[in-house]
Amino acid sequence: MAIKELTPEQVRTMSLEEKDRWWLENVYRGDMPQLTLRSALTGMILGGVLSLTNLYVGIRTGWTLGVGITSVILSFAIFKALSKMSLGSEMTVLENNAMQSIATSAGYMTAPLISSLAAYMAVTGKVIPWQHTMVWLIVLGILGVLFAFPLKRRFINDEQLPFPEGFAAGVVMDNLHSGEGAEGVFKAKLLACGGLISAAIETLRNAKVMEALRLPFLVLPEFWDDLVYKWFTPSILGTPLKDLTVRFDSSIVMVAAGGLMGVKTGMSLLLGAAINYLLLAPVLISQGVIKGPGFKNITMWALWGGVALMTTSSIYSFLSKPKVILDSIRGMFGRSDRKSDVLADIELPMNVFVVGIPVVGLITVWAGHAFFDVTWWMGLIAVPMVFVFTLIAVNATGLTSITPTGALGKLTQLTYSVIAPGNITTNLMTAGITGEVASSAANLLMDIKPGYMLGGKPRHQAVGHTLGILAGAAVSVPVFYVMMNGDVGVLMSDKLPMPAAQIWRAVAEVLTKGLSFLHPTAQLAVLVGAILGVVLEVLNQRSHGKFPISGVGFGLAFVLNFSDALAMALGSVFFWALGRWLKDPKSLGYRAFVDNQETVCAGAIAGGSIVGLVLIILETAVLK
Repeated sequence: MAIKELTPEQVRTMSLEEKDRWWLENVYRGDMPQLTLRSALTGMILGGVLSLTNLYVGIRTGWTLGVGITSVILSFAIFKALSKMSLGSEMTVLENNAMQSIATSAGYMTAPLISSLAAYMAVTGKVIPWQHTMVWLIVLGILGVLFAFPLKRRFINDEQLPFPEGFAAGVVMDNLHSGEGAEGVFKAKLLACGGLISAAIETLRNAKVMEALRLPFLVLPEFWDDLVYKWFTPSILGTPLKDLTVRFDSSIVMVAAGGLMGVKTGMSLLLGAAINYLLLAPVLISQGVIKGPGFKNITMWALWGGVALMTTSSIYSFLSKPKVILDSIRGMFGRSDRKSDVLADIELPMNVFVVGIPVVGLITVWAGHAFFDVTWWMGLIAVPMVFVFTLIAVNATGLTSITPTGALGKLTQLTYSVIAPGNITTNLMTAGITGEVASSAANLLMDIKPGYMLGGKPRHQAVGHTLGILAGAAVSVPVFYVMMNGDVGVLMSDKLPMPAAQIWRAVAEVLTKGLSFLHPTAQLAVLVGAILGVVLEVLNQRSHGKFPISGVGFGLAFVLNFSDALAMALGSVFFWALGRWLKDPKSLGYRAFVDNQETVCAGAIAGGSIVGLVLIILETAVLK
């Protein structure tokens, strides 16, 4: 059925009470099953498994991806198949919505593992006990839920912000559960095909596993350029290309990730990687500035300019739109023209947030002190900062689907470099509090948007988000620790590059030690990167986004392997080209690669990532 929405004129002129009453009479479907036992269990299982997708991609790229649409299609297909086998009924659209809230929440629980926590362990050389990590992730996630709900009535009910990714999930669910669901079956098949192909490639390219299976003759080269190195070794200024990470990966996971990011970001990555690995690195290795070839040595120099570029680009973009910040701060106050609360029995009671934030906030401060030696008063300062940053993050996410977690974390790091100069661990973990809680709150509201569109109960989604927090932590934390295998030295290595953690550590070191500890060329790179980040952002804003280079994408290339940047660039170009080449909407190619580009890419990422993690664990813990 068609989703009912207010017109822009109605959004602008109607009071909040009028909007709430219209929603209650025209959209709300309170009698439909929503947060049932099966939707909760399905969401926790799918979310836990899909959280591994974000763990794998985050380790490789520093990014986390939404898993909502993937979980929606999977659950639809599973229960449709069970229904055809007379083993149960299909999920209702609101059960599927409650399920995706849980799954999406679980998927985002990996963010601290690949950023602030990994950076903390690398800096201190200490392995945080897994129990501490589990508690820390759960507490930050729940605090995000509590900060989000006071803002829901303003940004979703009143302002009706689009939350584009959440809106897309709502449309997909509405389409799947309308009519015969033939399109949903097609999407499920595409998701499965992408996943199976990617998983098979990951398995075939792992020599140890294939030997253990006694199938060594089926092994694919880990990098296609290995075929070239059998004959000769191409190099630049005496450094082999493979030691500069200039390789052609046989995996398609990063190709699929490139398909989701767009051609502008993909080509910006390739441009930055080419300058870094084909020009700067060979010269600096030959001059002895970079201690030797290899990803870790090159990145220890290159990340400074890349981090400076990304930092100034993201912060300038953020601060250059003061209206967003001011509107966010004003968002904490609802309109005063409400005569009665017609949704009092549907919305989450405000006393939950009034009591919950101080209680969970104090638990967060205690955990920061007990686990990471953050002094009490510094932890207490972080909590009100969370409130301000959450307002900003929710507004930005509502308008663009992009949560400026990195920029907000860096602002916290800058603040604590003044409050606690020289204290690198406090700098990292307080930024972890503000960035991760703001991100959790924004993602929750992204999940609530489709529920509002489809007529679901916000209370059910709040409970679902909390269940997802528990599921994501329960799965991702043990897997992360198995991969690490008690050795912090593996973090930020060729095996687990973790670009996000490298950025967090680099910013903390610069702010606490000063630039003087860097090589003069790295100091120059910081200056050039900082200026270039602002310039690129100004050019993008003045051209209304038409300037061909993304500052964040360009800077990120300096903390990625060339092979990953190349794969993502190829993926972005591949799907861009298909979009231009395939013109017939009825053709299979158009339906698969244009209409369902996100589905195909999500399947390839999920299948390859999950199997990739399993293979890493097998190599680390079994096939030594």
